[in-house]
Amino acid sequence: MNGALDPTAGFDQPVEAMILARAQRGDMQAFAELYQRFGRACFQLALRILGQRQQAEDLVQEVFLKMMDTIRSYRGDAPFAAWLKRLTVNACIDQLRKQRPGGDEDAEAVFAQTAAADADAAGRIDAWSLLARLSPRARAVVTLHELEGYTHAELAAMFRQSESYSKSILARALRRLHALVASKSMPQQVSTWSSRN
Repeated sequence: MNGALDPTAGFDQPVEAMILARAQRGDMQAFAELYQRFGRACFQLALRILGQRQQAEDLVQEVFLKMMDTIRSYRGDAPFAAWLKRLTVNACIDQLRKQRPGGDEDAEAVFAQTAAADADAAGRIDAWSLLARLSPRARAVVTLHELEGYTHAELAAMFRQSESYSKSILARALRRLHALVASKSMPQQVSTWSSRN
């Protein structure tokens, strides 16, 4: 069975009812199978939201420990992977709240504090280096809305803010990303243009 597991498949994997039943009874081998199947997807999601490898690794460990404690409450109303993904997202948002003790600040203040990012060695524009230039909250909103498909209503509930809060954060973050792309590509366009003349 272990050969059939694909750790790169993300959250779009079905889970056999028997594995879930065993996990709900506390079977450590069942937990190991769930970790093998979903650990990488949880890590990738946490890394996109938090932006730091060590934090993402620690968070995944916390998520799976919490899953072990709460799996008995899983009723099967939604697919297990969706339930686990929600645990991961909630843990990421909790981590962001811990990092910002004054978590009720307005969108302008959150957006103003952007995370420092190392410049890409080759000067290429890649999504990760661009996302790393956003503040943790802005990166989380962009990742959850644009990449994971969460609605503004869902984001508002998760961040305990209004829908206009997440819309504002998203709009500002996307404008910043567009400006970063434009500033990165402008020198290339200028050098290409001047070589033609």
